[in-house]
Amino acid sequence: MIYVRYGFAVYDIAARRCGATPVIAPDADYGTDVAALLACVSERTRVVFLANPNNPTGSYLAAAEVARIHAGLPRDVLLVLDQAYAEYLTPDEDDRGLALAAAHANVLVTRTFSKIYGLAGERIGWATGHPDLVGVLNRIRGPFNVTASGQAAALAALGDQDFVRRCREENARVRERFVRALAALGNHGLRPLPSKGNFVLVVFAGALNAEAAYEGLVERGYSTRWLPGQGLPHALRITIGTQAQMDEVAAIVRELAEAAR
Repeated sequence: MIYVRYGFAVYDIAARRCGATPVIAPDADYGTDVAALLACVSERTRVVFLANPNNPTGSYLAAAEVARIHAGLPRDVLLVLDQAYAEYLTPDEDDRGLALAAAHANVLVTRTFSKIYGLAGERIGWATGHPDLVGVLNRIRGPFNVTASGQAAALAALGDQDFVRRCREENARVRERFVRALAALGNHGLRPLPSKGNFVLVVFAGALNAEAAYEGLVERGYSTRWLPGQGLPHALRITIGTQAQMDEVAAIVRELAEAAR
């Protein structure tokens, strides 16, 4: 299995549980380096995972780059596109993963209702790909793995695309304002990475480190994700909330940065 360094840790766990050797492809400034990823492919490669948009970095590959990855893979290597955050993309940012899955037998796309649809508690997800791939998933999944209420909630959520659009637009607006506020702290060593998700990864390279920022925010009632276990001990993944919440988080981070020595 091959995946980008800052992709989901679950990929590494899944690889080891099935006896496979995980290969972490080098990144390009916290994003996917297509050439480096393809260079990792060998005769032993069976699966390539790509989270697009990526979690936890928020980076995104456009359709041409996703197609480039697929075109560079042998036909017997499966490309899994994790699109958990795809609904946060605008229609013109579609990476064409669903079209790839419809046209090729070695592409599987996975999505979830846990993000923009707000149904994380129901644990509902879905995948699409060649009938042979879907057949394998049906053989290994647990029976009755999605509740009747969960299915009803998912169908109702799909029927309210106005809600999805409003959430996408509000998330983008608040995220942009939050990123501007943190980017203004660049003289303190803070760097918010460009994000296409409902979160921002903030890199700390000044007197205020990520752990201290994490603890300072917790003391003020805000929980973020400090990620030393994912190779990011110098960063926080901060989920986008309401504008008032994000303005307060930015103000707290500013206070912490100005007080740090």
